[in-house]
This record gives sequence, C-alpha cells and structure tokens, in this order.
Amino acid sequence: MTHPAPDFLPGLELSRLLYEEAVRPLLDEAHPGLRYAAARVGTGSEVLGFDTPRSADHEWGPRLQLFLTPEDAARHTTALHALLRERLPKEVRGWPTHFRPATADGPIGHMAPTEGPVDHRVDILETDRWLTGQLGPGATAEEPSAADWLAMPQQRLAEVTGGAVFHDGPGALTAARHRLTWYPDQVWRYLLACQWQRVSQEEAFVGRCAEVGDELGSAVTAARLVRDLMRLTFLLERRYAPYGKWLGSAFARLPGTEALAASLRAALAATTYPDRERHLGDAYRHLATRQNATGLTDPVDPALRPYHDRPYQVLHAERFTHALTATLTDPALRDLPLTGGIDQQTDNTDLLTRPGTPTC
Repeated sequence: MTHPAPDFLPGLELSRLLYEEAVRPLLDEAHPGLRYAAARVGTGSEVLGFDTPRSADHEWGPRLQLFLTPEDAARHTTALHALLRERLPKEVRGWPTHFRPATADGPIGHMAPTEGPVDHRVDILETDRWLTGQLGPGATAEEPSAADWLAMPQQRLAEVTGGAVFHDGPGALTAARHRLTWYPDQVWRYLLACQWQRVSQEEAFVGRCAEVGDELGSAVTAARLVRDLMRLTFLLERRYAPYGKWLGSAFARLPGTEALAASLRAALAATTYPDRERHLGDAYRHLATRQNATGLTDPVDPALRPYHDRPYQVLHAERFTHALTATLTDPALRDLPLTGGIDQQTDNTDLLTRPGTPTC
C-alpha cells in the first residue's frame, strides 16, 4: 500500500528539525562536551532555497552535516555513525531519515521507510578538509590570494556560504563562511571588468549576423549576451551566480531587476534583429547606469552609439572595462589578461562542480 507523501517542508527547515529534535539530543547524551558544527550546506537545491516537492525524488530529505576537528573526527566518527544508525528516529515530520543504498543502476539516494538500522544522511566531516574539497586550498586561508579567488566557482561559493548553520561550537565553519561571503574589492573590480569585456566582444555580432541573413546566429548571440548580462547583474549586486538550473530563479530574487528582466525576456523572444537590438540596448543602458551607481569609477556615458562605421547600436562595453582596470592597484590582478575567474572562462559543469577534474 502506497502512503501519501507528508506535507512538504523546505529542506532547510527539515534539516533544522532533524538536528534539534533528533541529532542534538543524541549527541548531548552520548557525547557531552563534543565540540562540533551542525549545518546544511554544500550541494542540494534546498541550500540555495530553491527546493520544491519535486526535489523529494532524489538526494533530498532530513539531511545534515556535522563538522569536527581532525582529532575529534579520527576519535569519534565510527562511534557517531553507529549511534545515528541505531538510534536516529525513523522519520522527521513524516519524512524518512533512511535512504535506500545507491546502486549502479540507481546511484541517487531516495528516502525509504525502514524497520531496521537507519542509513542516514548525517555526514561527519572535517571542516578544513570539506572546505578544501569544495573550493580548493585557498578556502581555508585567512586571506585567500587573488589566484585562489579566481579559481573558486561561484556555484561552489554559493553552496558554502548558503544554507544554514544550526550550531557551531568550534567556530571554524562560521568564520570561513564569513570570510568567503564576497570577493575582496580588487578581485570584484577585476571580475566586473572581465564581464564587461565579455559583453563588448559580442555585442556587435547580433547585428552582423542578421545583416548576412543569419537570424539563427543573431538569436544565439543575443541569448549569450542575455546570460552574460544576467551574470553581470549578480556581480553588480554582490551575489554569487548559481549554475544554469537556478540562474533565472536566483536572478528573479535580485533587487530592482523587474525592468531589466523584462528587457532580457523581450530580447530572447524577439524574432527580428531590430527588436533584439532595441531590447538589448535597454538592458545595456540599465546596467551601465547601475555600474556608474557603484562609484567604483568615474561615470561612463551609458548612451548607445554606432559600432565604429557600422550601423549597429551598441554600448561599446569595453569603455567600462577600461574604467575599471584603471582602478586596479593589485599587481597580481593588474597584469592579468582579461579572462577573469573560472566561471568566466568556462561553463563546463564537471569542471565547475567537481574539483580536480582533469582539463586535458
């Protein structure tokens, strides 16, 4: 007999209940005085706040991470796993705490009722090792270098700094999350300059493709520009941009983007070049004005203009690149080519979400 699913709860709330009602009491009883952090961070739609009832079909449910020092991890991990396996409640608010074992045919975990021991999703981790696995060795440095920052994918930064920490006795996880909340000023300026550079490199191609009868090429280029403008907006709003699945959802939550979103949607929906150019132009002016409002540089004229002697109306976005690079004082950034961070160099999902992926 199939039972109806319990009422949906946001995953972070389910994780909080798992900790407060089940895990914390067990730890207080069996390991009083143990210093740990309890959190729901890392991968998972619930960490970024985008989970829905659909999310319950894979790797979603009462999940938690316990972060220990290396010494305590070596001393207590086996015992903690056994404790949780034998004594964790079978469910939280009707959602099973047991997950079916993954198989070759089904490598994704699913919640399932059990009458026996609980194969739970309470991960026991070492803080620094986890941070390094998510973002690389720079994540544990007191002051990550510019190179460290440029190598950290924004999706991963969003996962590390998002979610929720329910308790942090040692304080190391909270300190790292605070340290990684946003880029240092000079790195931010460099990334903005590189994002404007990306726009400048293709803004004229929408017209040039259409001029030779390539409407498909014009539309594809416009779509690429829309994505670049969305990611530019995240940089201007000092928010990490998630990967493609959640890019639009996260963009809709950015403040003051209603008019900009309307222009971007219209550019994507346009079936003729003049309409694409008009709507993209509105978006260019909007973001140029927002860039000027940051005060990072002297104001740059946000008006459109012809592309040299050709009739296409563009922003000449490289003007913003030049204004920003003129403010770079860090030699580690000032002397770099305008290729930007890892997300500006590639959109390969494996490379951005799996540290250590070979690049050859």
